[in-house]
Amino acid sequence: MTIKELAQMAQVSPSAVSRYLNGGPLSEEKRRRIQAAVEQTGYHPDSVARTLRTKTTNLVGLIVPKTDSDAVTQVTAGAASALAEHRYLSLLADTANDPAQELAYLNLFQKQQVAGIILMASVMTAELENALRSTTVPVVVTGQKFRQVPCVYHDDQGAAYDLACLMLKRGRRRLAFIGVTEADVAVGVNRRRGVEAAMREYGLEPASLLVETGSFRVENGLTAMKRLLQRDGEIDGVICATDRIAVGALDVLRRSGRRVPEDVSVIGMDDSWAGSYITPPLTTARFYYRTCGEQAARLLVELIRNRKQPAPVQQTMLGYTVLERESV
Repeated sequence: MTIKELAQMAQVSPSAVSRYLNGGPLSEEKRRRIQAAVEQTGYHPDSVARTLRTKTTNLVGLIVPKTDSDAVTQVTAGAASALAEHRYLSLLADTANDPAQELAYLNLFQKQQVAGIILMASVMTAELENALRSTTVPVVVTGQKFRQVPCVYHDDQGAAYDLACLMLKRGRRRLAFIGVTEADVAVGVNRRRGVEAAMREYGLEPASLLVETGSFRVENGLTAMKRLLQRDGEIDGVICATDRIAVGALDVLRRSGRRVPEDVSVIGMDDSWAGSYITPPLTTARFYYRTCGEQAARLLVELIRNRKQPAPVQQTMLGYTVLERESV
């Protein structure tokens, strides 16, 4: 069956069918009639012919730093769902936090003539900056704010500020921060800066903040908390860059005989599933990761459709919700 025959069956123009198949703008009535004809006939467009004609595919590459993460899972689920609404299929690439793999997948997806790429980035290197500047397909970055690149990111600093203020309102003054590498600006830098801003608000010198850094894993919370207690056994407030890190810190505090929240308050960020099941339940900040993926996908579709019409670089910062539980 041809597009022309499908159009006759749906009582629309061939161009309307083409827009439907390519995720283009279409009235709901026409979309409904074409969908019914497609389902009745089992019509599938010839993807090879489409690629030869348009020099692109209906595929979108999703590049993520790891797949064993609640945040990554939500971002990819949101992106894939929104892309499917516009009839794009998703290809997922896990870089295992390897910058070289990130560059390799960027190159591979372009060679495979994907329509666009969503990059869940963590670190901006000079090589990545050059690669993003020279891409041949539209790219949207999630989770970080990179200059001159379309981005959807989170208010990491604002969330950390509000969480630290909760702790400071309860009289906590000997604070520690367990973070990650500062090459990751969103999590490693901005979340620490939020804590420091709260300390200034309450008349404390940010230089007094005890800081330990490591990976995103629970093990970082374990080892970092042990080091912090060796540095100052009277710490009364611990802010962790992620909930996973906080889980490790809580375990060390419990084993050391420190009561939470009676002796020390503990805060995480990201609202992972574990935070609401541990004892005590973890005070945290919920970031809207699924929404981030959805908005990134819709922005990418818009860029794909308007490639010949240059527009200002769009960057969107999403909000957050503080979840006050029993660990403060």
